[in-house]
Amino acid sequence: MGKHIEVSRNYQENVEFLKEELGVGISVDMIAREFKIGNKKAALFFVSGLVKDSIVIEVMKMLMWQARQDILPDPVQQLRDHAIPHVQVSSVKKIDEAIMAINSGQQVLIVDGVDEAIIIDARMYPDRQPEEPDIERVVRGSRDGFNETILTNLGLIRRRVRDPKLRTELIRVGKRGKCDICLCYIKDIANPDLVDFIRNRIEEIKIDALPMAEKSVEELITPGSYWNPFPKVRYSERPDVVAAHLLEGHVAVVVDTSPSVIIVPTTFFHHVQHAEEYRQNPAVGVYLRWIRFAAIVASVILVPLWLLFSLQPGLLPPGWEFIGPKKVGNIPLVGQILIGELAIDLVRMAAIHTPTPLATSLAIIGALLMGEIATQVGLFAPEVILYMAIVAVGTFATPSYELAMANRLVRLFLLAAVALFKLPGFIVALIITFLFLALSQSFGIPYLWPLIPFNWAALKHILVRAPVPVQNVRPSILKTLDVMRQPAPARKPGPPQKDEAQEEKQDK
Repeated sequence: MGKHIEVSRNYQENVEFLKEELGVGISVDMIAREFKIGNKKAALFFVSGLVKDSIVIEVMKMLMWQARQDILPDPVQQLRDHAIPHVQVSSVKKIDEAIMAINSGQQVLIVDGVDEAIIIDARMYPDRQPEEPDIERVVRGSRDGFNETILTNLGLIRRRVRDPKLRTELIRVGKRGKCDICLCYIKDIANPDLVDFIRNRIEEIKIDALPMAEKSVEELITPGSYWNPFPKVRYSERPDVVAAHLLEGHVAVVVDTSPSVIIVPTTFFHHVQHAEEYRQNPAVGVYLRWIRFAAIVASVILVPLWLLFSLQPGLLPPGWEFIGPKKVGNIPLVGQILIGELAIDLVRMAAIHTPTPLATSLAIIGALLMGEIATQVGLFAPEVILYMAIVAVGTFATPSYELAMANRLVRLFLLAAVALFKLPGFIVALIITFLFLALSQSFGIPYLWPLIPFNWAALKHILVRAPVPVQNVRPSILKTLDVMRQPAPARKPGPPQKDEAQEEKQDK
């Protein structure tokens, strides 16, 4: 692929080599436009779909107008400083660097007798407007979200973090694909050891390409078991969420062609919070948070608990005997629940692939055919449909899609334990799940912090959405360089009190 080959002074040799490597004349979008600059042969290489025609035309006009004496004695310096009307212009001496620049959407200029290739960064990636993400919608708040263009995403972040210490390091990964990955952090806040660790993990990636973008990067840089279903990083398509984490001391990884930004490190409790809680009054935010907590807990343990009480009615306290099906149906309860789990997943997957005009029809089919009619013919007990519906709502109320999927596997594990061993199985399965979470880590951070290890100062901010004036310290577990976000709120002075002796003197 031309690796480590120097750019030659022989114009024809350079042009023929680049045409061969890039497939000019075979690939319809790969363009090589040959012309003259001051009677010197020149060629401009670019990908037609990644640059704007008006910019290419303007650059070529300025180059063609140059006289021979205008580009002497140093053509590279003269063209870079005087002839090319663009902001980002540089030069390289390696052919492989020029090829990478062309495939990245930049224009590369080859001039006869010059042993450097001039790179004009005038790329214009096809992209969509920064629209509000579907997964992280809010009632109040910003409506912009990340798209698939890395420079747009970085602009959305920097618009909210106008800190001169914000660093955006570009790392190219992939032997063939050359994917752009940007490491974002605030220099005087983020832990330098954490930044170095993540940077080294990214630089150690030796894969050929990353067509699946951020998910492939996560699996390549996240230490630990690949089969752990619980998310070790947080994904977000909201610039305000990423900005808030950067200011806390986290590190963001932005991958080109992906609208999701990776936030590291994260704990379990990062995945149960939502931006809507911070867009409302603190009292309303607390209410929303606790409703969401209850929905997440219910999505995991409600159905296993109901199955346990149905199999062992003696565990129910007095007055709760109504729990449990009056008629089991033609299929055992465990089978009904498993079929219900599969049905919910099938409807969810079908909804993803269903065109929007047909979404209503899918909802009718799911509710009518798979719900009401199934109970009428005796396939399901009505309570199974009720509890599976509650579980589905709790799953959809989970802010993190990755955590919702992990919770589904935990629920199946609890169901299997209850079906096989009843109450002892339920207790043991809960303990195993808790120990699994307690022993997990995300980039060296305990996954259940601040519950384990216990930190009440941080835990109370998770349980209760704190008002902004009292959010004065950053999470201690991140070991940030700057701990304080703002001074601790001072006590407001009360109304001035009159001196009693002075009052008596005034009365006299």
